[in-house]
Amino acid sequence: KDINFALPPGRSLAIVGRTGAGKSTLVQLLPRLYDVTSGEIRIGGKDLRALSLSELRKAVAYVPQDPFLFSTSLRRNLAFGRDGVSDEEIEKAIRVARLDRDLEIFPQGLDTIVGERGITLSGGQKQRATLARALLLKSPVLILDDCLSSVDAQTEDEILKGLKLILKEKTCVIISHRISAVKEADEILVLEEGKIIERGNHQELLLKGGFYAELFRRQQLAEELEQI
Repeated sequence: KDINFALPPGRSLAIVGRTGAGKSTLVQLLPRLYDVTSGEIRIGGKDLRALSLSELRKAVAYVPQDPFLFSTSLRRNLAFGRDGVSDEEIEKAIRVARLDRDLEIFPQGLDTIVGERGITLSGGQKQRATLARALLLKSPVLILDDCLSSVDAQTEDEILKGLKLILKEKTCVIISHRISAVKEADEILVLEEGKIIERGNHQELLLKGGFYAELFRRQQLAEELEQI
């Protein structure tokens, strides 16, 4: 509803809001999982609908909250969508996604069969494997749709630190229910019932004292209570 924003190359945008606010629906318009019914979305100055789906999907890597893996080896799952991926590239993506420690317990390492829809992996392992796969695509636009929701806060923090250098080279959209995951974004949008109700960077939104500031206060309090 009257959504309007620009995201220059190399910048990051975060979207927060209550469940059902329209966050995922909004970002799913970018890889054209849905098409806009009014208005338009442009990428590189071109209307998305003027681009072929294959061209668009090469430009945009989308990491969903509910990951999908094939019943094949972890290596083939990670390399899906790209030809000629080197072991060095795979190892780098795995380190950033903090999947390297898990490999030590997999019986055949990267050649371990993960089962249909990744049934042999935990929720956090599947999400991190899907993130590593997206990084290997080398797409200029990266969408992270609450894709670390099953990962513990400490591991998420390690992943976000590893992503910092990579994200400087990409245009990135981040959805998360954790303020810690979005506070470094260049701009943050707060959605409510499909509308932008607040926008700004982390410090600006804290000063406004609205939904974002209250969410930040509640999460800080929860972290403090956990440490007691």
